[in-house]
Amino acid sequence: MKESSENLMGIDIGGTKCAVTYGVKTGDALTVVDKEMFPTTEVNETISHICSATKAMMRKHGLNPDNTHAIGISCGGPLDSRRGVVMSPPNLPGWDDIPITDIIQKETGILCGLQNDANACALAEWKFGAGRGTRDMVFLTFGTGMGAGIIANGQLLTGANDNAGEVGHVRMAETGPVGYGKAGSFEGFVSGGGIAQLARKHVSEVYQKGGSVDWCKADEINSLSARKVAEAAGHNDQTALDIMHLSARYLGMGLSILIDILNPEVIVIGSIFTRNEAIMRPVMEDIIEREALDGARRVCRILPAELGESIGDYATLSIAANIKQNN
Repeated sequence: MKESSENLMGIDIGGTKCAVTYGVKTGDALTVVDKEMFPTTEVNETISHICSATKAMMRKHGLNPDNTHAIGISCGGPLDSRRGVVMSPPNLPGWDDIPITDIIQKETGILCGLQNDANACALAEWKFGAGRGTRDMVFLTFGTGMGAGIIANGQLLTGANDNAGEVGHVRMAETGPVGYGKAGSFEGFVSGGGIAQLARKHVSEVYQKGGSVDWCKADEINSLSARKVAEAAGHNDQTALDIMHLSARYLGMGLSILIDILNPEVIVIGSIFTRNEAIMRPVMEDIIEREALDGARRVCRILPAELGESIGDYATLSIAANIKQNN
């Protein structure tokens, strides 16, 4: 029997750019068919552009309310996914209580759903990436910041007001790099921004002791990035390895907490972990072996994200695929 196909649309609202995507889901496979990107500008202008681009994509591919399952909208939080309202994200000035799903739904006639970007990526990796086939999964972004999405018993866990999964805010140490507005937080130690802060501290200490760092001159310390640290660690520089291993230790500590509390089958980690798995995994696993409950640890696999640079496209379409029709 031939598997039926399902048309899906997605809208990604970012601080610097937006995208409208069209995809087709056939069975457990998702194909991205078309995509249009454009800059994020003033709020009303951006919403108008989103609406016109969505309708243009529909005309181009003959999409309508009868042949399109849903439209998924991904945006940084805070937001109210139940009401479909964007609530003043820090990277989107002017987006104050914007009922984005109602706006798009009225323009297109197609059912819409809204999720924050971390939850959207969790859905993507669960439906079509490293977590497919599981019922209990955690996704960690590990990019510039530390976002998370939780799949529990086959459902996206959003919490009472969309704050479930904000593990980056958990304090891991009394002092340390600042992430999520809190010194010593999980995001502070396990994010691109946090690794850069660790690097500035460690490299400064080397120079203060009369040493030097081949890959960073003294006048370059303030501009250090996680990418530069990772590149040096990849060439076995000990200072860079020490920084990456410190992040990996706190990653292991954070994962141990998630394993003990949520008992997931899989934890999927993106971006920095995916690119630096060989450096970080041994340290991370050593911590998990010592910290996590044996029974929960044995059934949990830690996997790099599979969708890579395409995850944003899959994320919005996965929101659409996850929407249950009323009829």
